Amino acid sequence: MDQHIAESIGRPDLVRLDDGLVCLRFETMKVVSALAAVRHLLDTGAVRRGDTLLDSSSGIYAYALALACHRHGMRCHIVGSTTVDRTLRTQLAVLGATLERMEPCSDLKLDQKRRVERIHEILAEHPEYHWMRQYHDDIHYLGYRAVADRIREATGATGLTLVGGVGSGASTGALARYLREGSEGPDDVELVGVQPYGSVTFGSEHVADPEIIIAGIGSSIPFGNVAHELYDTLHWISFDAALAGSVDLLRRHAVFAGLSTGAGYLAARHEHGRDPGRTVLFIAADTGHRYADSVYARHREAARLADLAPREVTDRSELDLPWSRMRWNRAPAPFRAAGSGR
Repeated sequence: MDQHIAESIGRPDLVRLDDGLVCLRFETMKVVSALAAVRHLLDTGAVRRGDTLLDSSSGIYAYALALACHRHGMRCHIVGSTTVDRTLRTQLAVLGATLERMEPCSDLKLDQKRRVERIHEILAEHPEYHWMRQYHDDIHYLGYRAVADRIREATGATGLTLVGGVGSGASTGALARYLREGSEGPDDVELVGVQPYGSVTFGSEHVADPEIIIAGIGSSIPFGNVAHELYDTLHWISFDAALAGSVDLLRRHAVFAGLSTGAGYLAARHEHGRDPGRTVLFIAADTGHRYADSVYARHREAARLADLAPREVTDRSELDLPWSRMRWNRAPAPFRAAGSGR
């Protein structure tokens, strides 16, 4: 029996959608990393019960950290993006978390920069606070070992392709690392990362998406815990293509998930079509509720997946909307993405 709701929320479902196509569905994925990170900090004496944990978030991590703090008797302070919606703001308030919501900003890079600057101001005022550094600290990898063990038990670690949004690097990077520990050869577990256009992480900052940068899978500033050398293939997917993926996933398989999941599903279907002999597993990081208006209400606009295919490129200068694919071959980080260090 679970001792706290966070433990239940963090446990994913494995759903076979088709022969060789599996969905790893979370209610809120980052609860996995936040719970394990806070437990590790307590066990090592880095923090004590009652201390304040601080971080920046565009939404999902704020909820995850608030739950982890509630579970372990900690205080939680979040510097939030404008994307933190009313429902989440209410949940955070009732959970006892402090949320500082930044002023509206149409420039994601400026929004992220301002949030980091505010973190430093708070630390100067309260040096006793502990900054969780979800984008830079490898402790956020720890919680995914149990998830990797479950994937291995259910699917095996041979002939497995893992697909997911890169984001901070913790989920896809950690799962690939742990799954490869139990594999027999270097190609047993392939890692396919999904990125939005405009993200610096894998060098697409020169291509703008006229809609938005999909929250949670890319960044306009360097992230220190993305292990670029773990990734075999990259897909860059626009908002419109991800919308089509999200709508098709709900219509075809009744899975109601976020926009990043729609992008991952699109990439996973393509990878499965290229090599039907492999098992392709894609990550659904959250539910679709916060995308009800911005994505699902526009379901009649969604393109048919049969009309979508990636542009195959060999160099990032060739990237183009709405969807591009490139073999990364476990190469190191692009120069502009290597600024933070793991």
